[in-house]
Amino acid sequence: MRHAWNIRIGAVLLSLAALAAWSNSFHGAFVLDDIPTIVANPSIRRLGALGTVLSPPKIGSPVTGRPLVNLTLALNYAASGTQVWSYHALNLLIHLLAGLTLFGVVRRTLEQPIPCGRSLLAGDSSRASSFQQSNTLPIAFAVALLWTVHPLQTESVTYVVQRAESLMGLFFLLTLYCFIRGTEYPTVGTTKTPRHEVGVSTDRVSSVSLCLRGSKSGSASWLALSLLSCLAGMATKEVMAVAPLIVLLYDRTFLAGSFRAAWRQRRRVYLGLAATWLLLAWLVASADHRGGTAGFGTLVSPWNYALVQSGAIVHYLRLTGWPHPLVFDYGTAVVHSLAEVWWQTIIVLALLGITIWALVRKPRGGFLGAWFFLILTPSSSVVPVATQTMAEHRMYLPLAAVITLAVLGLHRLLQRSPAYRPQDHSLPDTRSRVVLWSVVLLVPALAFGWLTARRNEAYHSEFTLWTDTVASRPQSSRAHNNLAWILQQQGKAGEANAQYAQAIAIQPDYVTAHYDWGVALLGQGRVAEAIVQLEAAVRLAPDHADALLNLGNALMQVPRAAEAVACYERALRIKPGADAHYDLGVALAELDRHDEAAAHLRKALELAPDLAGAHFQLARLAELAGQPEDAEREYLETLRLAPDHVLAHSMLGLLLAHRGQLAPAAGHFRAVIRQQPEDADGHANLGNVLLLQGQAREAIAQYGEALRLRPDDPRTKENLELARESLRMASP
Repeated sequence: MRHAWNIRIGAVLLSLAALAAWSNSFHGAFVLDDIPTIVANPSIRRLGALGTVLSPPKIGSPVTGRPLVNLTLALNYAASGTQVWSYHALNLLIHLLAGLTLFGVVRRTLEQPIPCGRSLLAGDSSRASSFQQSNTLPIAFAVALLWTVHPLQTESVTYVVQRAESLMGLFFLLTLYCFIRGTEYPTVGTTKTPRHEVGVSTDRVSSVSLCLRGSKSGSASWLALSLLSCLAGMATKEVMAVAPLIVLLYDRTFLAGSFRAAWRQRRRVYLGLAATWLLLAWLVASADHRGGTAGFGTLVSPWNYALVQSGAIVHYLRLTGWPHPLVFDYGTAVVHSLAEVWWQTIIVLALLGITIWALVRKPRGGFLGAWFFLILTPSSSVVPVATQTMAEHRMYLPLAAVITLAVLGLHRLLQRSPAYRPQDHSLPDTRSRVVLWSVVLLVPALAFGWLTARRNEAYHSEFTLWTDTVASRPQSSRAHNNLAWILQQQGKAGEANAQYAQAIAIQPDYVTAHYDWGVALLGQGRVAEAIVQLEAAVRLAPDHADALLNLGNALMQVPRAAEAVACYERALRIKPGADAHYDLGVALAELDRHDEAAAHLRKALELAPDLAGAHFQLARLAELAGQPEDAEREYLETLRLAPDHVLAHSMLGLLLAHRGQLAPAAGHFRAVIRQQPEDADGHANLGNVLLLQGQAREAIAQYGEALRLRPDDPRTKENLELARESLRMASP
């Protein structure tokens, strides 16, 4: 009972440590992939439409081919919409549950009766068996604590959509934990430990008998939960593919003693675990290479990607012990020559060779190495992930192996302390061991927790995150480009242009930077420069439909309408849509190809019935064709969809005035002035209508305002004199 209470206390302390380290993550903004995956993801809007929720969009986002991740986002959306707090709360809960599960996995593994009769904790198996259990709890707690508060985990916890990694990690650990529980069997008796072997009373129960608990029915239930966890993990992230292999290797190492014995005793379990690969295969196939961002069909070759991973793995290992600087986005850079990463490749191959040797000669140590390399294999081997060739969230589960190895090594060192091995060879006092472990753990745990809290601050806004990324990764063109986009949104055009220029200087063929900068320059009114950048984007990516559309928009402002038409037609062939039809219709109207223009505008309305601009353009074409009734109908439809459409009010006012409908015309001109008080034409037109209605005094006031805004307008001056004359004639 004392041991059970110690486990509960450990779980509470672990939870409090997690809350302390991650409490400032709840206000982190949505960043990068959060926007298309959460803010602009229609599939999470209605939790009740389960079919839609479990069919995430195939856009290459973190939810593509991962229905359970999309389901959790739908739960968050139902709870808080796009308010960030619930998303971060669930992310932290998932991570905490994973940490508690790791606590259980390590503790139960250390308590296992090793097939070869040797303990995980000490070189002398006879001595170890008498106090192994009292050592397992502090070691397991140390592993779980350091893993839970480690700053390398921030990307998987604070970056909302990377819950794909942490949720998969939770299911992965649950699969193994439930398997361990399912392999326990009823105690058939107790084994007494002779006094002369360990120097303790004969009523002490050995560690072997302590491991034998549970029931056959309970074991079946645990194994069923293991299968369900594995199935859920397959619907969460592709890395889960190695879970059945890890379970088999665990069984061989800690339970059965050999692969043959593991298969003979539990082949049904392994067949069930292997069957979950069918779900994963179907999800991967339906995701179409994750929207073309992953797999052998991307622009990154397997060889170049593998070379990058040599440096990445060494970098990850360094970050486990010295987590600085942490980088949100490593970009898409690849390595083209083995000479660039020769020493990292030697280190990785050496570690891999040691792992293979250990799996044969030192299976328990080899298991940790296999855990590290196998879990990294799906994302950090030869299968390219083109959108990000390095990512810290990939160390979410592999980090557990590194920390476990470090803690076990520390335990070996502490065994030499008198607190662990008193000079009289009696059993060490449990309280002394707890105090010693607490002192040793305090420094790294506090350091990791503080660094995690500091790292969370970088996620408070997109600006702080990309500023931090540029500072840590100054050669990342994508970081400069994304920071430029944020600066542009903040109205800091000069700083944005400098960052765009830096991004292109680092990577001249970076299509996204050319495109984003072109759009930014277009918004700044620097049309000629915008055309240069958009033409570069189209040259580098001829099928970039959005670049073609924006290039067409820029050319229309020069004006070079014929060239704009060519751009719009190309964009329409690549990506048919209402916007392309609309833009093409406007350009054709500019070239007086009215019938073709009207056809494209009507097609745009078929695709987007609420497109007010298309109705406005059709109204203009109807006026030019001498069809005032059709023009009036289209103007009114424009204003129904967009009541503040100034041009529609102005043009409809003129149309009605020409038809003698002075009162409604005056109403539309007043609407123009209400929205744009500095519109000289609006005041002049309202003055004209008022003069025609015989309201000369009011007309004079409007003409005066028009001349204040545009003093040199001869027609308004002439109309003002007419209004004054009319007023004089009306006076007695």
